[in-house]
Amino acid sequence: MSSSLEQFTSLLFRVVNGLGLLNLFLLLLIKAKLLLGSYKLHSLQSKFLFLHPCQVDDGVVLPDEASLYLTAIEDVEYKDDKIEFWNNVYGFDMSCIKKQAMMEPLVDTVDQKQIVTNCHLLNTMDISKMVLGDASFTAPFKLIAERDDYIYAFVAYFDVSFTKCHKLMGFSTGPRSRATHWKQTVLYLEDVLTICEWETIIGSMTVAPNKKNPRDVDIMVKYSLSGRRCVVSRVQFYKMR
Repeated sequence: MSSSLEQFTSLLFRVVNGLGLLNLFLLLLIKAKLLLGSYKLHSLQSKFLFLHPCQVDDGVVLPDEASLYLTAIEDVEYKDDKIEFWNNVYGFDMSCIKKQAMMEPLVDTVDQKQIVTNCHLLNTMDISKMVLGDASFTAPFKLIAERDDYIYAFVAYFDVSFTKCHKLMGFSTGPRSRATHWKQTVLYLEDVLTICEWETIIGSMTVAPNKKNPRDVDIMVKYSLSGRRCVVSRVQFYKMR
């Protein structure tokens, strides 16, 4: 590892005078990635440790803005296949594993036809100005049903923007956009919510780095529905690894 860093440093000093700030920033990101191979540093810590000496008044971090969204989906087939499966595994009750499976969010591509509600903006972050504490937040949400259906999970995704460019650019990782490497994050619910058009799910989401391992994310979701066919109020905990 040290040899790789020495080679990188040598390369950096040889090319820095011929590169613009953006290229220098990208090189420093590569350096940070090399050091993060030990998984001992938080990504935001690496940002300030390696990028701070090079910050200037007109410097930029790209993308510079990110927004987190939440929606709700119908997903009976997958939940039955991957979650309810543990209730009867070839005649054996292994429901103790089901609880663990429910706590771990699934990263997968969601079909936009599964979406039952609107998409609610949870939080918008200025990446260029973020500090360690900004990775933790609590945000309320209100999801309104767009049709009569059943809700099996919440889905979180993010959009990013390049607002410092001469022309505003960006992309979405949402289920209604072109599929990306990041896909979406699916949080399955303990309850199956029977919801009618225009009924609302209200709640809040709390997100924070895990205290033992900051590369893991602890998520708490509070939600309630008081509908014609379903009344429920619950708190669920998830751990994103």
